[in-house]
Amino acid sequence: MDTPFYLIKHPLIDHKMTILRETQTANNYFRTLVKEITTLMMFQATHHLALEKRVIETPVESMTGHALATEVMVIPILRAGLGMLDAFTNMIPSARVGHIGLARNEETLKPSAYIVKLPKINPDTQVFILDPMLATGGSLNYAIDRVKEKGAKYIVYLGLVGVQEGINAVHEKHPDVQIYLAALDRGLNEHGFIVPGLGDCGDRLYGKED
Repeated sequence: MDTPFYLIKHPLIDHKMTILRETQTANNYFRTLVKEITTLMMFQATHHLALEKRVIETPVESMTGHALATEVMVIPILRAGLGMLDAFTNMIPSARVGHIGLARNEETLKPSAYIVKLPKINPDTQVFILDPMLATGGSLNYAIDRVKEKGAKYIVYLGLVGVQEGINAVHEKHPDVQIYLAALDRGLNEHGFIVPGLGDCGDRLYGKED
């Protein structure tokens, strides 16, 4: 049985995802699209954040407004997850930021960490893990493991493209983690890449590595 997740559907997201996938989309425009799509997805992915009342002064009179009462931490999985980070920090400037750097062994398809830098995570901190692609689920499971070791209890994953295989793998190990995607693709090819996918997201964001 396939595990449920949140597929965020909106005409602007679908439109921008189509351009994002196209081979001829240049690196600079690709970066812009990733940021824009992430921003659009945030409206649904953050709908549960708690608010608190705050008395303020407008130019006319005092009033009671609302402000975020939830401590937010954003953790991009390097390097592709960095392309989604600015959308969060622009919308929630108070968010703290951690980093997890993973490289995939192309033979075993298993992740190998080269950096894990996480600030202190309080039990009530809302953690958002960012990674554009959810393929086998190995990288995301590794990241969730590290975040939970630091004490995180509330974790949301935000990605652009995923497959059901990866969703199932994550929910089998971490059923408490909410998954948000902009697109659900057909599956994985023999090399473990998402099809139709959008290629190597890190390369398309920043250029191919030597």
